Amino acid sequence: MDEAALRSCDDSGVRAVVIVAIAVVGCRSGEATSVKASASADASADASADADASADADAEATVVGVDVATDWCIEGMKGLDEDCCYVAPPGATGLLVYLHGIVPPVKDSVQKQTVQRAVSNAAMRAGVAAIVPRGRRGIGPTGAHDWWAWPTSPDAHARMVKEIVARWTVLKKKLEDARGRAFEKTYLAGSSNGAYFLSAIALRGDADELGFPIDGYGAMSGGAPGGRGGDALAGRASRRVYVGYGAYDAETKPGALALGAVFERAHWPVRVAEHPFGHGANEVYLDEAFAFWAAH
Repeated sequence: MDEAALRSCDDSGVRAVVIVAIAVVGCRSGEATSVKASASADASADASADADASADADAEATVVGVDVATDWCIEGMKGLDEDCCYVAPPGATGLLVYLHGIVPPVKDSVQKQTVQRAVSNAAMRAGVAAIVPRGRRGIGPTGAHDWWAWPTSPDAHARMVKEIVARWTVLKKKLEDARGRAFEKTYLAGSSNGAYFLSAIALRGDADELGFPIDGYGAMSGGAPGGRGGDALAGRASRRVYVGYGAYDAETKPGALALGAVFERAHWPVRVAEHPFGHGANEVYLDEAFAFWAAH
């Protein structure tokens, strides 16, 4: 079309072009608005899902709000009853029952602080619930006879184990009821005096026989075969066993090594770990035990 023809175009042609241009711009604007609206809706949906998840976590945290007044629990742990402390991360599917070493019968002590802090910190990192029940008085070793302790002599073990395991069953059920769901796995660990009691339970199969099945054992800074060999485990389903001890803990190191050897000879999955510590509970033992149990 030549220049004269272009100049001859009337206003109606111009209006048509303008209308088409407006229509195109309008469509593009509408698409942008639609995309923005869709993105906004997606963001709202994500925010709603996050809020629901947060609400679920908060709801569980609120439900697991049992906090019985007791002088047994340190800050950061709650009282499940007067003789048992616990931590319960939202969504935890496993439960650790931890047996302390001998603890003096006073409101505060280094022994109690060390054990409960190690259990609380390690359990929260692993996302596993944990209870620390208090032992018995009047069965402690020489020089600490009236301290809180666990039965380690054959006679005391035979007399008390049934009642003690029955109590763990009640505590586990109470925590499950509070959180509204059952635990899928149950672990039993302990240090020092608690590790010796635990060793006997693991070798004898007491927990399984008494209706409190254990999925993994952990003997830390203590434990020994107590005269039992691998034949004590014959015919039993194997469980993962963690044995941790301190390189500078000359008193308990031989027993820990002997205990690990018994389970190894019975072809149970075992991890024996030495660390540059003296005697006592330590978070690294539990960190390693949780990882070892979870690898099953």
